[in-house]
Amino acid sequence: MTIHFIGAGPGAADLLTVRAVTLLRESPVCLYAGTYLDPEVLAHCAPGTELIDTQHLDLDAIIAHLVAAHRAGRDVARLCSGDPSLYSALTEQTRRLDAAGVPWDVTPGVPAYAAAAAILGTELTVPEVAQSVVLTRTRVRSTAMPAGEDLRAFAATGATLVLHLAITRIRALADQLTDDYGADCPVAVVYRAGQPAEQVLRGTLADIADRVEAAGLRRAAVILVGRALTPALACAESHLYDPARVRPAVTAPAGRETGM
Repeated sequence: MTIHFIGAGPGAADLLTVRAVTLLRESPVCLYAGTYLDPEVLAHCAPGTELIDTQHLDLDAIIAHLVAAHRAGRDVARLCSGDPSLYSALTEQTRRLDAAGVPWDVTPGVPAYAAAAAILGTELTVPEVAQSVVLTRTRVRSTAMPAGEDLRAFAATGATLVLHLAITRIRALADQLTDDYGADCPVAVVYRAGQPAEQVLRGTLADIADRVEAAGLRRAAVILVGRALTPALACAESHLYDPARVRPAVTAPAGRETGM
């Protein structure tokens, strides 16, 4: 039996992959993070599925449920918020499963930053404005950041920044970023992207903290910072679609077929 780590995307019931929905329907056990998911996501599970909310469980307790289900011959859908490749504790969990001899696999999900950008209608890599996206977080009540991964160092690049797990520190973060991006730099905060409780706040580094605090946002939000977020941004056009570069399609002579 297999533990299926499944990206639940931003927590919206209709932002799951086809594979994710299939695994949810076929797995008799589902562990999920109730803090971040719209309950409608669980409607994809079959009737009678054992549902286990992990928001109050430590890592050892979670692993105990996974191992017990495996030994009972039951597949498990282990829902992770966003995509399992980012801030999902995938490494810690799979290391323990390997030690216990429990097989597992991973199904990707819609990353929270991608869902947020879609809601904003924004491309995060705009020609000659920003061609890099930095996905990072800050330390609040969490593990230390590695040496060298300093927010100011990332800001110095001018890349579009996406900050996870950072909403409670937004005032301090805005202050840190102002020197490099400027007080008028656009900022967007997207809370529970795609869910019924979704909220979108737009502002600048000068005023976004006031907006967030007035809205009372404390979790489940992603922060995007950068000039690429400027509304109606005037920018260079991509070389990929430059008329001087794109060759017209070749039409086959009459009476000759193309292809295999």
